[in-house]
Amino acid sequence: MDSPLLIRAVALYLPAAVSAAVWLWRRPNKRQAASALLAGAWCLPSLLLINVAAARFGWWRFEVTRGSFLGTPVDLLIGWVLLWGPLASLALSRISLPASIAILAAVDCVLMPLGAPVVTLAPRWLIGEGVAITVCLVPAQLLARWTEADIRVSLRAALQAIAFTGLAAGVLPALILSLTGGSIEPMLRRPFWLNSLYAQLLAVPAIIGFSAVQEFALRGHGTPLPYDPPVRLVRTGAYRYVANPMQLAMSVGLFCGGAMISSWWVAAAGIVAIVYSAGIAWWDEGRDMRDRFGESWVAYRAEVRPWIPRWRPIDNPPATIHVAATCGLCQGIGNWIACRNPVGLTIVPAESHPRRSLTRITYECEGYSDEGVAAFARALEHINAAWAIAGLAMRLPIVAGFLQLVADASGAGPLRIKSECPRAGVNSGLSS
Repeated sequence: MDSPLLIRAVALYLPAAVSAAVWLWRRPNKRQAASALLAGAWCLPSLLLINVAAARFGWWRFEVTRGSFLGTPVDLLIGWVLLWGPLASLALSRISLPASIAILAAVDCVLMPLGAPVVTLAPRWLIGEGVAITVCLVPAQLLARWTEADIRVSLRAALQAIAFTGLAAGVLPALILSLTGGSIEPMLRRPFWLNSLYAQLLAVPAIIGFSAVQEFALRGHGTPLPYDPPVRLVRTGAYRYVANPMQLAMSVGLFCGGAMISSWWVAAAGIVAIVYSAGIAWWDEGRDMRDRFGESWVAYRAEVRPWIPRWRPIDNPPATIHVAATCGLCQGIGNWIACRNPVGLTIVPAESHPRRSLTRITYECEGYSDEGVAAFARALEHINAAWAIAGLAMRLPIVAGFLQLVADASGAGPLRIKSECPRAGVNSGLSS
């Protein structure tokens, strides 16, 4: 096993052959196939990141340059992705997660030293191995198992968003640059203020895309993957303005990202994504949506365009925001919202809530509710597209919790008010 060519061939063809054999043996259904696909989608960008970090921190290095991508031999990368992604997902799904992780880690610790002279291990290579297991292997297998079992929809939607962002914003531009001879040098030579402006422009499609994934999980109980879709028609959040917010965000992000790194090839990838999504993908998706949601989908599509956002939102489904009439701060917020003529949003006194005592400004729509800062953010989505982007950003995970903490610390915490509804209790509290 001294020959680099033999090592690279075995690293590629052995995992590929075993993966194919396991696929034929298991004959996975759609959900199992989706779990295997997602495991590989997580492993590809994360393993590339790990190998870049390995060269930077001195864990290991690859001694070959031909047939490499970002310093990693492509054949080794593909074999590694197959081993830790689809193969592990299909072959080890019936044993416990700790046991499968232990098996794969042991196999990797045996194979890594056998990779010489293609790969040279440094004395601290086990540190890198531990980081790779933590960052790549464990999340990939969690995502696969949660998808197959159809559980933890919010977490698996978040992991999908991270994986697809890594592919679309990291792997794809890097691949295009490597094939076209481009680099990020023009961006590094550009003034800081101009790069900051580009970054702010990129933040807009990123907010729309991540918020759309969040809406799929919270309101639709599904994920962006076609084999793991929402079970309810999603018409809230960004979907009040445009039917394809995730695809629009990815395409605009690629175009703006290409401009930022001065690569029109990357920018062209955004145009290609629009053409593909608006043609083949949209035709198939539209048929699937009609089959699953019937007249509700037809009525929705009659109001919302697939690619060009509306300036004002649709009014269906209608929503209600409960604002305390006896709280000066809350009443001021309610008046501010009312002055902007929200679409499909009714403002009512919190004291008259028919079912329960409220402790914060509360937004309700289709049986779901948001409170405090998240409720105010939801109200912004009923005004216009500009305010909606601010609302989408405010509701993102971590951001919403931080803003609520700041609001509470600034005196906008829960306030006790007199309830007008006996069924809601004697006292209730509300905050902005």
